[in-house]
Amino acid sequence: MPSEPLSIDARHVKKRFGTTQALRDVNATFQTGVLHGLIGPDGAGKTTLLRTLMGLLRPDEGSITFTKNKIPVPFSSIRPTMAYMPQQQSLYPDLSCSEHLDFFRDLYQIPKNLYQERRKELLHITRLEQFADRSASQLSGGMYKKLGLMCALLQSPTILLLDEPTNGVDPISRREFWDLLYRLLAQNILILISTAYMDEAERCGHVHLLDEGAILAHGEPRALLEKEQVKNFDTFFINRAHKGAGV
Repeated sequence: MPSEPLSIDARHVKKRFGTTQALRDVNATFQTGVLHGLIGPDGAGKTTLLRTLMGLLRPDEGSITFTKNKIPVPFSSIRPTMAYMPQQQSLYPDLSCSEHLDFFRDLYQIPKNLYQERRKELLHITRLEQFADRSASQLSGGMYKKLGLMCALLQSPTILLLDEPTNGVDPISRREFWDLLYRLLAQNILILISTAYMDEAERCGHVHLLDEGAILAHGEPRALLEKEQVKNFDTFFINRAHKGAGV
């Protein structure tokens, strides 16, 4: 696992798709050691921002800088150790959990001895040991998301970008998924998770509230709620929407 602190710095990032302004002058910094949450309703621009950070999209304007020990480094040196878990998983329904891990072992060219160690560890922390031979199509929603996370973690990434990984997952599996993220955070990984579930905002160490492609606010969750004088982020977004509409 990485020993050097990493950070991603987005400055004045804009992205347009046709007539839709997906990102509007986004400024945000994400650092190792903090579980960052990208919080916003559907269509807020969360996926676009994650894909832009991952290098899958290029910003129309602005810049994204990667630093290691506060020193800028080229994206090409960071990209091999980044992992991205898309909202819509593209796992193979006929392959078992074990076969998926074997597939990604070959894809990442992971040495046999290291692979066996990582495989055992990942099956243990995701509690999928007894389901290793079950095909992806027969997994519950929560287990399916955990399998996707295992595949992303197999290469021991330094940066992990998760696009709404708990969407459509039952409450118990959601809680287990977050417990897993806290364990990963202790391994010094830069973790950024997006979610439309407002209650999950308070599970993060630092949140970036996004709506209509713009960052509304960012900071420690409880501090933001206290500043806005509201009890939860549902009310926070409703208040901001009313202000924007002139209500």
